[in-house]
Parts: sequence; structure tokens; C-alpha cells
Amino acid sequence: MQTNLADFIRNTPDGDEADAILRNCVHCGFCTATCPTYQLLGDELDGPRGRIYLIKQMVEGAQVTRSTQVHLDRCLTCRNCESTCPSGVQYGKLVEIGRKITEQKVTRPLGQRLTRRLLASFVPNSALFTPTMRLGQHFRALLPRKLRDKVPARQRPLAWPNAKHDRKMLMLAGCVQPSMMPNINTATARVLDALGIETVVAPDAGCCGAIRLHLGYNDEALDDMRANIDAWWPHVEAGVEAIVMNASGCGATVKEYAHLLRHDPAYAEKAHRIVELTRDIAEILPEFEEELVALTRRRAIHTVAFHPPCTLQHGQQVRGRVEHLLTKLGVEVRLPADNHLCCGSAGTYSLTQPKLSYALRDQKLERLHAQEPQVIVSANVGCISHLQSGTSTPVAHWIELVEHMLSV
Repeated sequence: MQTNLADFIRNTPDGDEADAILRNCVHCGFCTATCPTYQLLGDELDGPRGRIYLIKQMVEGAQVTRSTQVHLDRCLTCRNCESTCPSGVQYGKLVEIGRKITEQKVTRPLGQRLTRRLLASFVPNSALFTPTMRLGQHFRALLPRKLRDKVPARQRPLAWPNAKHDRKMLMLAGCVQPSMMPNINTATARVLDALGIETVVAPDAGCCGAIRLHLGYNDEALDDMRANIDAWWPHVEAGVEAIVMNASGCGATVKEYAHLLRHDPAYAEKAHRIVELTRDIAEILPEFEEELVALTRRRAIHTVAFHPPCTLQHGQQVRGRVEHLLTKLGVEVRLPADNHLCCGSAGTYSLTQPKLSYALRDQKLERLHAQEPQVIVSANVGCISHLQSGTSTPVAHWIELVEHMLSV
């Protein structure tokens, strides 16, 4: 695809990156076959190829309209198209550039501006989010259905392991997970503890930056990333083996730190080291397969349906490892027919695009229920909460299932 960048973006970091990505696109259209919003809406501009054309027009100086913004807003950033693309087009990076331009050139309606500002200020701020979530859980039965969908039932807490080990791994607690589903973190720590690894949580580490980044608050998102690097760096220097992620959405973002901070002289090198250390728990545990098999005692759950989050299979390109490990531990794992497609959660997407989000959720649950599982498992807190809002079948993180089966 030939490009002729406009003066406002020529010879800028975003311009150079957009130009390189656009030139890789051969507009074959393979991406449309795996795009959730294109399949729902049937509009070329609500698929990757159409959005690429819109972004091309933007960077070449065409007028940026509210219509363009709407089509980019509808994108889930699931990056399924990247897994499908034969030319290796980095669509996720391109759409973030396009969104940045539309935020600069198009004024959103007041209601949207207030909603997005509220989400960007409230959700990543655990000091605000946690007490609000706990209050909501206390009065959950009284909440309207749509609000109750966003407030998972409070979990009976597991005990955090207190043993000390020579081997240590950092873990990002996350901004919403500790209050919404704290047992995901605890289960992760308990499984690692059983393997002789101590889990360390840096108290000053917060949101990975994804929430603000995808809402268009780029500078604030970069500040979140820098704050995490500062919080982690003493532990990195002390020799932690890895930075463990059990929320695949956070993992996909942290693995982009080196790219996002590449022009920051104070953080570029550190960000590169952070990316080297960052691994999803699904990348770590298969290395301990024999030990886990030996530790496994309880198999109360025999059949699960697994929803692999987009941020795991497309964002991080981690596929097959959860299914393989659970199978080795004696669990029958069933994948839905559309396991490559998004469930509609996508961070704050279910709040900013509820109609599309719930249509995708219901479609995904239909395929998951067809597997007749005892439990549905996934690997990201957003997916788990979103799916649970539409079914009475228990939905959990797969690491909780592993922890339940251990003999310790």
C-alpha cells in the first residue's frame, strides 16, 4: 500500500510507524474473516481493512470526521486480524495511532467525554475502585441488573502463602483484580509456592496502563508504565526470575512497554528489560509440568470449556499451553468452535460499546455451553467477569482450578 504522509505527521515517530505498517498491507481482506465487529455488522469500515483505509486517509491529510472516530471506537483491539494477516501487519499499533489522531482532531459529545474521563480516572485507581467495588458487592442483590453484571460476587478469600524461598518472581496485582477476584492472585502465589517459588508484589505498582491507553489518555498511560517500572526496578536489580502476569490483558500491555517507551531516554532500556522478564503464568507453569502432576490430588472438576482471551492468543501469541497443562493434570478441556473470537469484554469496551459487547458475549456463551462444561475457565479477569454476567455456569481463572487440585 503506497502512502503520502501529510505534513502534520511526516517525520514523526507516529508517522514513521504508521507509514511502515501501512506499506505492509496488501489489502487481501483475510482479516475480515476473523474480525468480530465485521461479522456482526457486515460493514467494511467496521473491519480491519476498512479501518486501515480510514487511518491511511487520516495520515495523508484527509478530514477526520466523527464517523471515522465511531468506526475506530468499535474496534475491540482483539488483534485477531494480526494472527490472520499473511503480511504481518501490526494493526494494533496502527489503530492506536489512528485513535490518537481522532482524539486530537474530533471533539466527542459531552456525555462520551465525561464517561471516558471517569473511566480513565476511576478504574485504574485502586484507592477509589476497591472501596467502591466492596460496597457494590455488599449491596449486590439490590443493584439493577446492568450494574450487577459489573460487580462479581465477593470471593471467600484463600490464605496467601507465607513461606520464604530463594527463588522469587514478581507479580503485578493489577488495579481491579484484587477487589473483583482476589483469589486469582492468591491462587497464583499458592501454586508457585508449592513449586518452591516465592511471589513478590511491589506495593507501588498499579495499573499496567492499558485502561488509559485504550481510552486515548496516552500521556497518563505512559506515566502508569513508568511508575510500574520504578516500583519493579529494585526487585529486578535484586534478581527476580520473572514478572508473572495472570491477567492476559495486563501481560499483553506490559510486553509492549519497550515499544511504547522507546523514545524515552530515561526508561527505554529499563522497559526493554521489563519486557524480557514478563511472562504469563501460562508460559511459566508448563516448565513445571512433572512437579504439578506429582502434586495434583483432587480432580473434582472433570470437564471445562476454555475461552482463550484475545490478549493471550493474539496479543501475546501464547496458544495451547493452558489446554495442554490442564489435560496433563487430568482435566478434559474443550474449546468452543469460535475459540479465536473475542468474548466482547475488551477492557472498558463493555461500558463504551455495550450493544456490541453483549452480542459477542452471548454468542461466545452459546458456543461454550455447547461443550457441556462443569466450569468455564479463562485467563483474564475482564473476560471472566463478562462471561459470568451471562451464565449460571461457574466461570473462573484456570489457575484457580490448578490450585484447587493441588495436595497442599
